Amino acid sequence: MFRLRAWSPARRLRAKFVLLALLPLLGALGLMALAVSHQDRELAERERVLVVQTYMNARRAELRHYVDLAVSTVRPLYDSGQTDAATRRQAIQRLASLDYGSDGYFFVYDLDGEVLMHSRQPELLGRNLWDLRDPRGQPTIQQLIAQARNGGGYVEYLWQKPSSGKMVPKLGYVVALPRWHLMLGTGLYLDDMDDTLTQLDQQVRGNISATLWWMLGIAGLALLCLSVSGLWLNLSEQRIADQKLRLLAQRLVRSQEDERAHLARELHDGSSQTLVSTKLLLESALHAAQQGHSPPVPLLRQALDRLGDSLIEIRRLSHHLRPAMLDRLGLAAALEQLVAEWSEATGVAAKVFVDPGLPPLSEDIKTALFRVAQESLANVAKHAAAQQVQLSLLAEGDEARRVLHLQVSDDGRGFDAERLNHDPRQGIGLRNIRERMAAVEGSVEFLSAPGQGTQLDAQVLLGPDGGPVFTQEVSA
Repeated sequence: MFRLRAWSPARRLRAKFVLLALLPLLGALGLMALAVSHQDRELAERERVLVVQTYMNARRAELRHYVDLAVSTVRPLYDSGQTDAATRRQAIQRLASLDYGSDGYFFVYDLDGEVLMHSRQPELLGRNLWDLRDPRGQPTIQQLIAQARNGGGYVEYLWQKPSSGKMVPKLGYVVALPRWHLMLGTGLYLDDMDDTLTQLDQQVRGNISATLWWMLGIAGLALLCLSVSGLWLNLSEQRIADQKLRLLAQRLVRSQEDERAHLARELHDGSSQTLVSTKLLLESALHAAQQGHSPPVPLLRQALDRLGDSLIEIRRLSHHLRPAMLDRLGLAAALEQLVAEWSEATGVAAKVFVDPGLPPLSEDIKTALFRVAQESLANVAKHAAAQQVQLSLLAEGDEARRVLHLQVSDDGRGFDAERLNHDPRQGIGLRNIRERMAAVEGSVEFLSAPGQGTQLDAQVLLGPDGGPVFTQEVSA
């Protein structure tokens, strides 16, 4: 059967620490991913612009070279000064023989827009395309002729590509032959540049995706390492806590058995023997009365003394279990009596200071602080080898927030508190103190070092009724 266990405050605190460690890590990774993606896009855009500029510069130089070659072919005829139709036809025939590539050709128009030569679209010969407009509404031929009249240059426009039959962007270069009233030009289609840019964009997106996947993998590995380390730490702490719990349970059982054995010895060696002696005395007096003699007064007085001793012994035992003064006179008087008896038994000088302005305290707090004082003094007697001990009970703050302090300090040998916290086989008394204070929502601080004595400060936050303030009350 499985049993559900609520998370302890320490485990919740560890979970919060893990969450606080994860959130900045995830946030940093997210910001890094955004920054890398942004930088990659900017780099791709700059690379795209650079590719376009380089491509277009190369295309322009190529077109100018082609046109210069075509002009040099007809220049002897043009420089002859003849402008008759036969000379023009001869020049056009020479240009028609020029060709480069499947989609590279020259075209000749007169300056009024009539097609005089078109190597790839002979069906256009003789047609006037002055009013021709591309799908964007731009007057294509008018733009070419205007650029040629202005001394020649480059024009970007849409034209049907012969090899595919599709309208694609084209870069043209045209010059005018004014004496012949002609425009000569050629052009290169730019759709291959679009294909190159598309491939470049795909590569950029692939690089960005690969980078993000790498970052995701690194983040996953980091989270895995953090989770494994957190799990290992949790299991380690859980193992130490289990060991402490087992040792504490063993000590509790041993303490109960020791206390029972102690009570049994005390009752047997003290009260039991006194009562047996009293019984024998009373039996002797009864026997004398049965014989008709008067009961001996010394026997009765001795029996009465023995009964008185039994009562004193029983009171002493009950006081050892729970001092009646704690219930009758309060915590301050009980602590003074405890310190006085402890000092008399150990021979160690001890002082007590109690704040005269202490508020009324609940039974839980009085019992917890009294047991903490008992445990602290027992630890001093066992381990400290101290010469002086001081116990103080102080209250600080106002009625809205009042904190009660029980402080026990000695000038003994001290100890390494950090080592004891991580060793479940030692420091049982200190853990008992912590657990007693935790039961009333209190806390304990230890200030100690080898050779420098020890100071214990047990603190608890008091409510208006003198009881402890529990966590749910604080959060409410």
